[in-house]
Amino acid sequence: MPHTIAVLSQKGGTGKTTTVRTLTDALRRAQVRTLAIDLDPQGNLSDYFDVPPDAQPTIADVLAGQNKLSEAIHADVVPANLSLAEAELMLGGKMGRELTLRRALAKGTADYDVVLIDCPPSLGLLTVNALVAADYALITAEAQYFALQGVEQAMEVIDLARDSLNPSLSVLGIVLNLADMRTVHSREALASLRESFGEKVLDSVIRSSIAYAESAERATSILDHRPDLGADYLALTQELLVRLDYIPST
Repeated sequence: MPHTIAVLSQKGGTGKTTTVRTLTDALRRAQVRTLAIDLDPQGNLSDYFDVPPDAQPTIADVLAGQNKLSEAIHADVVPANLSLAEAELMLGGKMGRELTLRRALAKGTADYDVVLIDCPPSLGLLTVNALVAADYALITAEAQYFALQGVEQAMEVIDLARDSLNPSLSVLGIVLNLADMRTVHSREALASLRESFGEKVLDSVIRSSIAYAESAERATSILDHRPDLGADYLALTQELLVRLDYIPST
């Protein structure tokens, strides 16, 4: 069975989707078979991977029970679009709604070593579905004053999912994104996170740069667009593989 990782943040603008996109690239280059699932109705991850906007079926069709997960995989990506917002509303009135994604992932992921789920920038039903389906949660935080508050809120939802539906869920780590460690502000944000969450905070820090927006616009990995910045993600990938105690498939 693959390691399933839900990547989440309390709000948008923390570099979460870029993290999923680039970790997927870095893992694949390390010969780790990786499936990326876009669980955000905005579909930014799908755009970043240059999945055609009319690609069908999508994760919304899977959650609605109209298609199997395996049928919604496009070049190792399960895309999303605005129809996912409708699917979330539909789930709200369904028995066992928090288990829908877990059931979908139970079939169709056997060919992968890692499954990365890009959660929406909120802590609603879709994110809860991801956490119930996941083995691990990876929290992204922006290097700014309210980083601690955002991580605390994400941890509360993780605890809720663990206590009620997924007792085996664990926190893989907290990654500081959009950081400029030359500034006191970023250094204080990191220090605050480490004081509160200790070893859960990853050593790897992702630097801020306009180049991430440029690479997203071009649907090109930052590993190719700016290898110097991509080095941050390569270091993060190796750190996560150590935490996963990952052994390559033979």
